[in-house]
Order: sequence, then C-alpha cells, then structure tokens
Amino acid sequence: MTTTAPGDDDLQRLAIDLGERLRAGRQRLVTAESCTGGWIAKTVTDIAGSSDWFDCGMVVYSYEAKQAMLGVHPQTLETHGAVSRETAIEMVSGALVHSGAGIAVAVTGIAGPGGGSEGKPVGTVWVAWKRRGGYAKAEVFHFDGDREAIRRQTVAVALRGLGAQLDAMA
Repeated sequence: MTTTAPGDDDLQRLAIDLGERLRAGRQRLVTAESCTGGWIAKTVTDIAGSSDWFDCGMVVYSYEAKQAMLGVHPQTLETHGAVSRETAIEMVSGALVHSGAGIAVAVTGIAGPGGGSEGKPVGTVWVAWKRRGGYAKAEVFHFDGDREAIRRQTVAVALRGLGAQLDAMA
C-alpha cells in the first residue's frame, strides 16, 4: 500500500472527530498497541477532554506482555507469530476484557527498519477493531516508508477504522 504518511494535523483531525463521536455515543476507547508504541493513545489524549471518552491504552511488545496484559494465548504466538490476524484479534478482545471501554483497537506489525521476513516484510501491520459484545474485524496493511511513516499510517488507519466501527453501531 503506497500512501503518504499523514501529518500531525491529519492525525489530530481524526482524533478530534473520533472523540466527538465517542462522547456523543457515550462510549469509551481502549487501545492495545505493539508497533506504534502508544502513538494511538498519545494522539487521542492530545485532545482536551479525552478523559471523557478514553479509558486506557496498553503498549505490549513482548510475547509475555501480550499474554499477561491482554490474554493472548501462547499457542497463538507460537503458531502464528505476533504479527498475525489471530494475535491482533486476541489483542483487541483482551483489551476489552481488561478495561471498562466499549470499543477497542489493536495494532501489531513490523515498523522496521529490521525485523521483516519474506512472508512478513517491513510495513506489514495487522489492525483489529472490536465493540464490546460484537465480533472483531481484522485487516492487514502493507505500508511503505521509514519507521515513522509506517507508524503514522498505522495510527491513521486505526482511527479511521474506529470511525467505521461507530458507523456500524449507528
């Protein structure tokens, strides 16, 4: 996927829109982040009043953290790896279980510059979204650019996907 990395203003607009919609729907958000290192949570909490609609964020890089904080099964990680549909779904589901939020996003990927493989090159990112009581949706993306560009694109996709989840609730 060749995309220009969104700028700070773009991310801020996405976060403001999301926050307004979450507040209006009396929803709270939880994030579970691996390759973005908390950037989604930072982006939404940069918005004044975000405590009205942001519950918490979990940054989980190691297998052990994914298991302890989100309940990702060791067998899932062993069989599919951290960067997989299965892991993203378990992360987003675990985020809801371990929070008071009603909607969640989880991201896991390879931001680079190293760590990629033939099957999972740098820029491969799985994003999963889920509403409490609903089914998880997960999608794989293949972003271009350096580490920052990949992470920026991931944050933007995560926020847009949350908006789509809210649309589905309406």
